[in-house]
Amino acid sequence: MTYCVAINLNEGLVFASDSRTNAGVDHVSVYSKMHSFAWPGDRVFVLLSAGNLATTQSVVKRMQTDAQNGGPSLLSSSSMTAAADYVGAVSAEVQRQQGNRDSLNTNFEATFLLGGQIGSAPPELFMIYPQGNYIHESFEHPYLQAGETKYGKPILDRVIQRATPLDLAARCALVSLNSTIRSNLTVGPPLELLVYRRDSLVEGQRLYLLEEDPYYREMAERWNEGLLAALGNLPKFPWEKNFS
Repeated sequence: MTYCVAINLNEGLVFASDSRTNAGVDHVSVYSKMHSFAWPGDRVFVLLSAGNLATTQSVVKRMQTDAQNGGPSLLSSSSMTAAADYVGAVSAEVQRQQGNRDSLNTNFEATFLLGGQIGSAPPELFMIYPQGNYIHESFEHPYLQAGETKYGKPILDRVIQRATPLDLAARCALVSLNSTIRSNLTVGPPLELLVYRRDSLVEGQRLYLLEEDPYYREMAERWNEGLLAALGNLPKFPWEKNFS
């Protein structure tokens, strides 16, 4: 299983993902699900992937090759919408090719979160479905998730707004991942985080966090302590006051 989240804020973009792949209890591996494509001063893209590993790896490899060889690619896309169209077309084509070679009814579907900025246009964020179509994030909830989304969603709903400071949103994304890991064993570290500052047109700050990383451990412990403290500060029931 996978959990990826991407956030679009006034100050820029935040991307976070786990790195665990699971094809059964005997086949647990680690593969990066975060892929960046940067042409400094011109355009920056980040792609998060969820779904069939063969498909996602083939799509990323094709995108890298297309950018080097000319023709339709992220480098030639005139807008973020055109870039999303391109990724959707590549994904759909790869899935068709995989399916044509398969005789076992394997599910080759993959979902991608694509975000970035081209020139002076505003940063944008898309979820690209296996069929190649895509959506934007909503204004009320300016984030998108892929994979095992339900455990990490509540903290995002409570905290994330367009005006949320970029670094605060990045910590929120890590807490969202940590909450998912606590509730689902198929999602796990290493965790990857990328923070892109609007109009910088460079890749940005990137973290790779192992489970034993001191920052990650302190963050998880402080979040736990904060939850317990908040629970203890909730108003008491009427009947408790009679026994205080």
